[in-house]
Amino acid sequence: MSKTILFVCQSCRATHTETSDSPAEGAMLLKQLQELHPEWSGKAELEIQSVGCLWTCDHPCAIALSSPEKSTYMLAKVPVTEGSIKDTAEAVLCLSQLYLDSRDGTIPWKHFPEVLQTDIIARIPPLTANSESKS
Repeated sequence: MSKTILFVCQSCRATHTETSDSPAEGAMLLKQLQELHPEWSGKAELEIQSVGCLWTCDHPCAIALSSPEKSTYMLAKVPVTEGSIKDTAEAVLCLSQLYLDSRDGTIPWKHFPEVLQTDIIARIPPLTANSESKS
């Protein structure tokens, strides 16, 4: 069985300046997720991968959940501040569990943890053999 991948944009930065001494918000979220992941119940089924950029630079911070045969979710404007980083990371893991538990990756928006109910969410249908175009 293939693992589900949680992609985290490590370069997402709300300030858009790379000269800041503080780490990018995406890197902070990634670090918090990596700290929580070993103790999380779904750890065996979820792999966390950093991504250099998810191209949502005007709407940081971005994550994506993807798995074969399931819809892919991409979220931008995931709230990441010093005070909320752990809450956000826990919400991302909660969403990941909902995703793992779903048959086809479909999660009703109202079931998303409240902190992740941003206005920038995309659900991309899965690639399957049935979706091949007919010539």
